[in-house]
Parts: sequence; structure tokens; C-alpha cells
Amino acid sequence: MSDIEIRDDRAAGRLEAVAGGEVVGRIEYFVLDAPAGALVPVHTIVEPAHEGKGIAGSLARELYVLAGREGVTVAPLCPYVVKWAERHPDEAPAADPELLRAAKDWLRAHPGRF
Repeated sequence: MSDIEIRDDRAAGRLEAVAGGEVVGRIEYFVLDAPAGALVPVHTIVEPAHEGKGIAGSLARELYVLAGREGVTVAPLCPYVVKWAERHPDEAPAADPELLRAAKDWLRAHPGRF
């Protein structure tokens, strides 16, 4: 999978996996400011032709690395990222339940966003 580049398109709320100039996978997320800073992944999508290549896992891992660099938490609402975090607790610290509630509230308040 060395030909995959992962890039953050913060303005669009997407962490993208790019191969050959084409986006082959992405995590859609939003940034939560309160009660604490967090990146909140909502969906993980990998194009069917690229499934089974570890792209979703690489995206999840990079999201946690990105959050760590920024000094914020990941508050996962995406079922894939939740499962990935459960399998990699050493790389994916659990989010505070209050932060997860706030993320769910934000998502309900912005129904057209995702």
C-alpha cells in the first residue's frame, strides 16, 4: 500500500486516501470545539475496487495521529473507526463520554452535513 498518500482536506472535512491522483477512500469528519477540541469521524468510505487493501485502517490510524499532533481527541461516531479503536487501544485513546454526547448533539443539530 506504499502508493497511497493520505491527505487532510480540513475545509471539506475529509481525510482522503489518494492513489494515482484518485481519491480511493476517505473518512468524513467534523471538528468539535466544545466541551473540548475533537475530530469526530462520521463515515469511512473505500471505493469498491480498493477494498481489502488496508486503506480504511490506514485512514483511521492517520486520524488518530493527526489528532495527537493537534492536541485534540478523536470522538468516533463512525462504526468502522469505533471498531478500529477497540482493536488498537494503544493507538486510539478512548474519548470521554461527555465528548461523545456533545459530538452526537452536534450531528443532530446539523442533519444535512453528512
